[in-house]
Amino acid sequence: MSAKQNILAKLRHSLTGTTPVPDNFDEALVTEPYTYTAEQRIPQLRKLMEAVHTEIHLTSADGWPALLAQLLAERQLTSLLIAPTTAHGQRVTQHWAQHPGLATLKAYDRPVEQWKAELFNDTPASLTTTLGAIAATGSLILWPTREEPRLMSLVPPVHFALLKASEIRDNFYQVQREFNWAQGMPTNALLVSGPSKTADIEQVLAYGAHGPKDLVVLILEDQ
Repeated sequence: MSAKQNILAKLRHSLTGTTPVPDNFDEALVTEPYTYTAEQRIPQLRKLMEAVHTEIHLTSADGWPALLAQLLAERQLTSLLIAPTTAHGQRVTQHWAQHPGLATLKAYDRPVEQWKAELFNDTPASLTTTLGAIAATGSLILWPTREEPRLMSLVPPVHFALLKASEIRDNFYQVQREFNWAQGMPTNALLVSGPSKTADIEQVLAYGAHGPKDLVVLILEDQ
């Protein structure tokens, strides 16, 4: 018997003769205090995310590529990493083609081993989409895919994230129910509330230690 099997056998044996605790979960406890109207969701999310140094911009489904280009120029960022086969990646490519002189576009279209040094040392910004957000906690929901791997939101110092206003949920319980996570958790869902930060033993807060030092969220308001 392996060590794992031995431990599990002891745990099962320890339950012999016990009575399961009844499930008295009260859904209202995790929903009613954290439920918002459509008008409240963006302000609630913005308040919590800006409190931890996230930058928020309200824009439209038509105007966000121009705003993205403007923000890149203001920060003097020379290149932007995109997923060119996604719908938002194609929107960026089209806008850039109509406006020469913008930051260089880089495509995440090859295994990381083939361009690791460039990704880590010479890719100042990236753009990804989101699965939505949670107003109660001020969190983005990131869902990395083959087209948009986790490294896109983790490695570049500045992370631009697209968020549809209609996909801001009230609370985490609502997200779990809507995506039916009880039947199977996703392999790599992420909740992100702000840029990477850490504090040493002297409590000096530093940004960008384990990921982007700047998180910029473009909220696409419904037409």
